[in-house]
Amino acid sequence: MKNSVHDTYITIAKIGAPYGVRGWLKVQTFTDNVENAVRYQPWFIADAAGEWSALAVEEVDYQSDRLLIKIQGIDTPEAARCYTGKLLNIPRNKLPVLQENEYYWSDLEGLTVIDQHGGVLGKVSFLLETGSNDVLVVKGSKQIAVPYLPGQVIKSVSLDKREIHVEWEALD
Repeated sequence: MKNSVHDTYITIAKIGAPYGVRGWLKVQTFTDNVENAVRYQPWFIADAAGEWSALAVEEVDYQSDRLLIKIQGIDTPEAARCYTGKLLNIPRNKLPVLQENEYYWSDLEGLTVIDQHGGVLGKVSFLLETGSNDVLVVKGSKQIAVPYLPGQVIKSVSLDKREIHVEWEALD
């Protein structure tokens, strides 16, 4: 299997709108808590051609549960706006090694979900954190939500086969 971007880098955050008049940016993190995203620096962004470069972060600040960053050389909201929507990535090898049957959300995205009858429900589009359990949002002929409950709903996950087997009925 050919190495993909997901084999090399993993997205941990997305840059949002400018904040203030000095070129700061809001950042939406995808880590368990905001502080974890900062620990994984340096962050990398891809340009339009798919080339990776380290982002020179000058300063980091927290406002409530929001992360704010100041990029080196970016001093106005207009200049900061060029970064809005960019994804912050880190090399995958910087992440902690997971236990058996534990997965990063990005590992599950794109996997084919197959029900107990062998029917394809679709592919995992994204995941949601609901508090009680995570939820797979699966897009096929329609979009469905499948609770991520290993041993109950989730019967098996195969990253090699790119499949998740579930015991779940998609309601019409």
